[in-house]
Amino acid sequence: QQLQNTLRRVGRLECLVEPIRSTQAVLGYRNRAIIPVQERDNALKAGFFQRGSHQVVNMNHCPVLDPRLDALIEPLKADLQAAGWPIYNEDTQKGLLRQLVLRAGVSSGELLLGVVVRDDQFQGAQELAEQWMQRWPELVGVVLNVQPKPGNTLLGPKERLLAGRPWLMESFAGRRFQIGLGTFFQVHHQQAEALVDALRSELQLQSGEVLVDAYCGVGTLGLPLIQEGVRLIGIEQSRESIERAQCNALLNGLEDTDFHAGSVERRLQEFLPFTDVLLLDPPRKGLDARVCEAIREQPPARMAYVSCNPATLARDLALLCADQRFELTKVVPFDFFPQTTHIEAMAILTSSAAQL
Repeated sequence: QQLQNTLRRVGRLECLVEPIRSTQAVLGYRNRAIIPVQERDNALKAGFFQRGSHQVVNMNHCPVLDPRLDALIEPLKADLQAAGWPIYNEDTQKGLLRQLVLRAGVSSGELLLGVVVRDDQFQGAQELAEQWMQRWPELVGVVLNVQPKPGNTLLGPKERLLAGRPWLMESFAGRRFQIGLGTFFQVHHQQAEALVDALRSELQLQSGEVLVDAYCGVGTLGLPLIQEGVRLIGIEQSRESIERAQCNALLNGLEDTDFHAGSVERRLQEFLPFTDVLLLDPPRKGLDARVCEAIREQPPARMAYVSCNPATLARDLALLCADQRFELTKVVPFDFFPQTTHIEAMAILTSSAAQL
């Protein structure tokens, strides 16, 4: 109902939203956590920010976190307290330790641990990482991430491998993926696979067609959608993600793929003239108006728009469907974040020109 109301209010769109695709996995589903660290009363506190503030609520367990990751929180806090590394202070911009990053491969069982620091000029990190690797056999790597800038940026551009390897292996929607510390990957594995199944069913890709995956990340959605005879072109701002997407394509023996680093605003129009199917999965801010206009000028036959923000989804769908350039044929919400008010949505559009 929330999504239906937003489509009407923001986009003035009258498309019946299907019932939400729910899940029974409402606890223990999150395969990733970023846990900020602060010092209070001369002790290390780690948990999540209190709503509307930068005050960390100390915790030892999180019910929605994968149990394998949840089990790491308390011993990691104890080890870091014992290590005595100075904890970063937002107000003074001094100190070292900023946050922990925990990732789990739901299918593989592999775990990856990141320690985010202001700089890497300190002792004892490698020794502690090796101890963690010995204590937890499922831990495949410990990465030191350096984030020197003040503010809310979670991860920095520089990483140093302390032990193991800088990625975990994951099986997802029939493909294998290497997932790094900062790789974007949906936090609810089961629901993300349900989304891929829905995209396959709706888009019906055929041999000889070209699928353009805008905002492709490491190929999470695009690679599972293609089969023999379908060409995949991916566009992504992050060069690191593009390199990882290329590795993932090779890992799965998918040769008819091309991945291009750059903004969708600048690169998409290069490929629209020969795009049969367009997949859009933008960040929360949605599409730039230039992207909407480029798509309207050279419309692909079929298009899927995946969104985590109903307001920007409604705004962009209204722009794309103006003057009946596209027909909005289906909108399906998914409960990607049980225990929260957030939803993910898939919208399917067909070009009016393609129907003539």
